[in-house]
Amino acid sequence: MAQKPSIPKGTRDFTPDEMAKRNYIFDTIRTVFRLFGFRQIETPAMENLSTLMGKYGEEGDRLLFKILNSGDYLNGVDRSLIDNNETVRLAAKICEKGLRYDLTVPFARFVVQHRNDLQLPFKRFQIQPVWRADRPQKGRYREFYQCDADVVGSESLYNEVELLQLIDEVFARLGIRIAIKLNNRKVLAGIAEVIGEPDKLIDITVAIDKIDKIGIDKVNEELADRGLSSEAISSLQPILAINGTLEERLNALDRVLAGNETGRKGVEELRFVASTTVSLGLRAELDLDVSLARGLNYYTGTIIEVKALDVEIGSITGGGRYDNLTGVFGMPGLSGVGISFGADRIYDVLNTLDLYPAGTREASKIIFTNFGEKEADASLKVIKRLRDAGISAELYPESAKMKKQLGYADSMHIPFVGIIGESEIAQNMMTLKNLATGEQQSLTIEGLISALS
Repeated sequence: MAQKPSIPKGTRDFTPDEMAKRNYIFDTIRTVFRLFGFRQIETPAMENLSTLMGKYGEEGDRLLFKILNSGDYLNGVDRSLIDNNETVRLAAKICEKGLRYDLTVPFARFVVQHRNDLQLPFKRFQIQPVWRADRPQKGRYREFYQCDADVVGSESLYNEVELLQLIDEVFARLGIRIAIKLNNRKVLAGIAEVIGEPDKLIDITVAIDKIDKIGIDKVNEELADRGLSSEAISSLQPILAINGTLEERLNALDRVLAGNETGRKGVEELRFVASTTVSLGLRAELDLDVSLARGLNYYTGTIIEVKALDVEIGSITGGGRYDNLTGVFGMPGLSGVGISFGADRIYDVLNTLDLYPAGTREASKIIFTNFGEKEADASLKVIKRLRDAGISAELYPESAKMKKQLGYADSMHIPFVGIIGESEIAQNMMTLKNLATGEQQSLTIEGLISALS
């Protein structure tokens, strides 16, 4: 017996109904991207591993999907690497390419490669899948889409303000209540210096970024395992426990970092971004979270994360400022800031809350019945006129009983049925049936176009 086909864990098929919902998300995000002046690009699914490795930190490197070289990939490889199970060194010999982990590093590569063709500042958006060799669980997949918007070639904090407004607009249109969390990498660097562990910044950020997932006690254990002294861990506790309003948190952080120039600069940047955004009006909640690090080494300033308020799920949007990401590709000093919408998690949130507008799953606006060749030909002429007017329409392909054709229309979420029989042909009219109400009316082609527009 043939083995039942399946797909890899952490990946999903999407039915036409599901794709209609996903396209609603993509179209909403794409529309707002363009509203804010961003232009679309695409990059390959796979990149050279030299492009990807070392950009995401230790955990990110571990989660990269590596692609075996084509042909006899073991030819010339030192067999002792296999015998001694030296998988990291072996992978470096037999894998030259990998699936992209996110869209930001490939974008940095794109900017450097096409630098002579770009006008700075350059505002781009990109909607494509990414891959991570993570453990699949609710809200976490190995293949998922990101919807990114970035600005490179400008150090202005107004870019952060614009991105926060963009986030607010997207989720307002989707109907999802959100909280936007802010932090700043300079603040984290200042904290590391204040507690006496400046060389442990990466260890600190990787650990504290997990507070929401594993709790403060486990985070403290991880900090100790990473070599932080008990005094430093103790000094960190009141900083991570800072609470109150946004202004109160900023003031408390300002006091903690009073003697640290880097940390104070981070607080100043946070205060400007937050106050300017709030002054413009914001529907979302805006909060400061000093544990927010997002675990990515390339952030140098503002850090952004978005949580859904009505569904228990991980981050649904994130991003931040990166001042020298292109430097590793030979173009130092180019500042950028960007955000990434997690389309798959947004999809799960909308499904859970059933927030899709009516008509999202419609295949066509109207389907015409088929009672035979003469009637079908007449219907096709009308369908052509409707399509010319921008109205989606189709013909039921076979001559069948009316009940079967109406049942098909209902199952495909088509709201209207057009009926052209002998009497309609004789009168040069057609019958429009509303499946939701059962109402029927006799119309000319002009009247039909008006009714459906």
